[in-house]
Amino acid sequence: MLSIFFGGIERAPAVAAARKKRAAKADAEVRVRRVKASDMANVIALDAHITKLAKPDYWTDVFKRYGRQRLHERFFLVAQDCADRKNSRLLGFIIGEVRAWEFGSTPCGWVFALSVDPDARQHGSGRALLDAISAEFKKAGVSKMRTMVERNTILQMLFFRSEGMMAGPYIQLEKDID
Repeated sequence: MLSIFFGGIERAPAVAAARKKRAAKADAEVRVRRVKASDMANVIALDAHITKLAKPDYWTDVFKRYGRQRLHERFFLVAQDCADRKNSRLLGFIIGEVRAWEFGSTPCGWVFALSVDPDARQHGSGRALLDAISAEFKKAGVSKMRTMVERNTILQMLFFRSEGMMAGPYIQLEKDID
């Protein structure tokens, strides 16, 4: 366990307790569940808001592949606001799958999409989504989770690092195809 010292006093238990309190509050306000067809307009709108690029055909295909097929190893989850029962808005989504034997890698969970409404950030939605997909991966029999982020996306890097993710054993390589 990482201990943080302030003035010679170990604060790790206090930090852990505060984190558990925040997580419990987020759990009470955020419900994570599998995506439904009726969620897709909100998923598309959230992605367009974040990326500034509307991709409805892409998201229709992702829903078909990850929201309807091979559900024991593919996971498309959404976070819903439970604080307001009349208007339970979509707070974010996460998508991943169990992949095996790519370049010799043993089976592991891969997260390839995570998005949270900017107005819902810093309130536990991202953590709730990552915890939920982690639980799904564990049920599927894997004990490792991976993702990939661009080097210059500091917000994503900070989030995943704060959740315990770190550099793995692989290096991504690419080449422009002329």
